[in-house]
Amino acid sequence: MSVNMPELLIEFFSEEIPARMQARAADDLKRLVTEKLAANGLTFASAEAHSTPRRLALVIDGLPERTADVREEKKGPRVGSPEQAVAGFLKSAGLTSLDQCEQRDTGKGVFYFAVAEKKGRATAEVLAEIIPAVMGDFPWPKSMRWGTGTVRWVRPLHSIIALFGGAVLEGSFDLGGAQGKLVFGNSTRGHRFLSPDAFTVTDFADYKAKLRAAHVVLDRAERKAKIKADAEALAAQEGLTLSPDDGLLEEVAGLVEWPVALVGTIDEKFMDVPSEVLITSMRTHQKYFALLDKAGKMAPRFVVVANTVTADGGKAIVAGNERVLRARLSDAKFFWDQDRKTKLEDRVSKLGAITFHAKLGTVAEKVTRVQVLAAEIARAIGADADAATRAALLSKADLVTEVVGEFPEVQGIMGRYYALGEGENPAVAEAIAEHYKPLGPSDSCPTAPVSVAVALADKLDTLVGFFAIDEKPTGSKDPYALRRAALGIIRLILENGLRVNLTQLFKAAHGAYTVGGFAAADGVATDLMAFFADRLKVTLRDQGVRHDLVDAVFALGGEDDLVRLLARVKALQTFVGSEEGANLLAAYKRASNIVRIEEKKDGKAYDQLVDPALLTLAEEKDLYGALSAAGETARPLLAQEDFTGTMAALARLRGPVDAFFDKVTVNAEQADLRANRLRLLSQIRATLNAVADFSRIEG
Repeated sequence: MSVNMPELLIEFFSEEIPARMQARAADDLKRLVTEKLAANGLTFASAEAHSTPRRLALVIDGLPERTADVREEKKGPRVGSPEQAVAGFLKSAGLTSLDQCEQRDTGKGVFYFAVAEKKGRATAEVLAEIIPAVMGDFPWPKSMRWGTGTVRWVRPLHSIIALFGGAVLEGSFDLGGAQGKLVFGNSTRGHRFLSPDAFTVTDFADYKAKLRAAHVVLDRAERKAKIKADAEALAAQEGLTLSPDDGLLEEVAGLVEWPVALVGTIDEKFMDVPSEVLITSMRTHQKYFALLDKAGKMAPRFVVVANTVTADGGKAIVAGNERVLRARLSDAKFFWDQDRKTKLEDRVSKLGAITFHAKLGTVAEKVTRVQVLAAEIARAIGADADAATRAALLSKADLVTEVVGEFPEVQGIMGRYYALGEGENPAVAEAIAEHYKPLGPSDSCPTAPVSVAVALADKLDTLVGFFAIDEKPTGSKDPYALRRAALGIIRLILENGLRVNLTQLFKAAHGAYTVGGFAAADGVATDLMAFFADRLKVTLRDQGVRHDLVDAVFALGGEDDLVRLLARVKALQTFVGSEEGANLLAAYKRASNIVRIEEKKDGKAYDQLVDPALLTLAEEKDLYGALSAAGETARPLLAQEDFTGTMAALARLRGPVDAFFDKVTVNAEQADLRANRLRLLSQIRATLNAVADFSRIEG
């Protein structure tokens, strides 16, 4: 730490902060403080925020001792202006007399100027004002009052460290009511049980070291790394591996200040319950990590992360957790055993009691629609239509089972287990499990034909229904996850290479609805294609494809075969990335601009056929011949979906186009020559636009 550039250390010490709020709170603390530093003209070298269950901390290095002197000038009215204007200026500048102003000749007259010299302030004074202001503005998702206090904070506050250059800042935070003020200090406490006594600190290095000595690992990333490494080591000792769970790791790191990993045993009598149920129960209620055997199956072991060290090496903690887990898993096993007494098909009627959406009917009605649509899609993609219909019928039945009622995360997955147990076709069972997929960009995408058909039908039904009642996503709001559904459909189609007509599918899904008050099918299909164009840009951008090229292909209209569209876009990207393509694009834009300008000037279009008899120069004859040849070559290639070949045919236009612009004067004096040459330029545009709307391409 530099002598001239002191360090700021802040810590808010409180009761336990909910794990899900800690990382965001650390970021908010850093953002709010640094924004207020900047607003006060204070620069710094680095800022680092930390969070543990009981504290938020921020260290900022390289702050100056004082804020800089500032000279502020404010231009006023012209000398001799009306008294009212002068009075208004003086008031806005905080002055009482024109004697406090300067007069300057600006070259446009003599004006009054108010000049204020603001001396810099001690940084410590500014910080003492910033910290309470930040605390007052803190955006906790949920907060509380306690005792007689009127101030809200996430949990009751106990102390505030505020050190600048090793000295305690003079200041406090008023809790309101009879709670009084929390005066800034230099003391904190360590682990609640292992090192509960208070201690003082002098700077961040001292703070971090003393916390570690007091059984607190301050750095969240370090806690996560330790939890993971210790859990993996325990698993290895058992000949097992840790089941990856980043979300649980993140949460557990927010529950402990001194992580101690311990391994426990699951009673063998629960191991016939599906592993997804066991894992969900353990992670949701107990925050335990699951362990896997060499075959990748769940082992009868778990890892619990304690927040303390015990004399018996954690034996009592493990025993207590095993006891609690037995009670939890007894419930899960009871639900599993009960659910298997009723067939999935017998549960379908109960879906009539669940509302899908007030304007779109019940889940039972959705199932009926999805059956019809899944069968149609299955026939289109060569899947077993009967199996798709059966899977669609049973797809939502597990929603009314006890296990899914307790653990909604395993819907679909449980349907597969029940279906297999009832002797259903394995393809049907798999489709039940996979029909919600893919749930996001990192989720796996179904590839089995029956699964694909049902997954597509389910998502299409949802999208069409909500668009038909005008419940579309707006801005950042998407309460029905329609963007996710569209991205799921795009992935299902592209990753499986499905040649399906989206517009027809939208209309088929629309026709399956029997409720009233719907927008017309054509309008819904048009709106959805525009929506899909936007979603496709997002998907392709992640693959390195430019959004303007997607626009250029969509602008042709009538393209709703996503596989064909993607092939065209990728060929176009390769083409415009080549030297010939880039030059031809520039020539296209030049030709288009000339034609547009002349059409506007003349008040008529030049999109008629070129008259070969009026072509006088070799260059325009060559261009006409090249355009005719390119068009003849490209048409059958486009029909065969050979977009790379099409682009190669267009690339041969570069030489004749360059020669034309070098040698030919478009705006010839003879009116008929001029018109014919403009029609020739228009033909360049038309030839290229058969492949994509080149006017949409940037560059």
